[in-house]
Amino acid sequence: MKHLVTVGVDGSRESRAAAVWGAQEASLREVPLRLVHVIDWPISPAVPRLDCETADRWADEALAEALQDVRRRHPNLEITTRHLSGRPAAALAVEAVDADLLVLGSRGLGGLLGFLVGTVGTPTLVATETPVTLVRAADEPEDAAPTQYGEMVVGVDIHDAPDKVLAFAFEEAALRSCALRAIHSWQLPRAYRSFPDVDPDNEREARRNVTQMLDELLRPWRRTFPSVSADQVALMGPAGPHLVQASAGADLVVVGRHLRRSPLGAHLGPVAHAVLHHAAAPVAVIAHD
Repeated sequence: MKHLVTVGVDGSRESRAAAVWGAQEASLREVPLRLVHVIDWPISPAVPRLDCETADRWADEALAEALQDVRRRHPNLEITTRHLSGRPAAALAVEAVDADLLVLGSRGLGGLLGFLVGTVGTPTLVATETPVTLVRAADEPEDAAPTQYGEMVVGVDIHDAPDKVLAFAFEEAALRSCALRAIHSWQLPRAYRSFPDVDPDNEREARRNVTQMLDELLRPWRRTFPSVSADQVALMGPAGPHLVQASAGADLVVVGRHLRRSPLGAHLGPVAHAVLHHAAAPVAVIAHD
């Protein structure tokens, strides 16, 4: 199977940022880049339908603009374009099947913080098992090939730590030659939190145990990726706010989401949901069992 990075483009500033981000990822991975535009035909009779010629011209212009920008920054990168019709989320999920990474643009919320995932991003995220990175216009790299990256952040649950999430985070950090910070959030059992006079030694012992478990979890990954400087921190409290706070100084935040389906269909978990809606950095969402 040919490895590649796929980017959804629609002519917006956000999709332009996604194309630039995706091209940078493809260059780091030394794989081709595929730019995809999906014409979303309206299903409501209240919305006027574009004629095919206009829709095709719109798609061609969006792809040509993204292609020109990416080629200017990465002249040696192998790039293909694809023009499809259908529901964007479903079409992009299909296009992501043979990709290493799917990159989508998303509007920002609250100035520089958070993502407006919207009617395309959310359904696409829950419809694909391929890692998905969401990028805003503000996240667009200024240069084609930055010489130095800062720090990545990955959310880790020591009780449910899927290899897919840690593998993606360590591999990405190795490609970027940057530091990786693994954050685990924990809380004392409710019974302990209900009584203010609980022995503080219990909390200190629990913190030591959690820190030790996190270190043991990361140890084999540190051996596998010796070039990655992997820091770790165990913080008390909900995971979402801690990851959002850490995102302020990060180049990328990596979180996982379960593939389990609810009676109402697939959905994002609370941690991924919180990070996507409040993070100050691009977010990679990794699906796992």
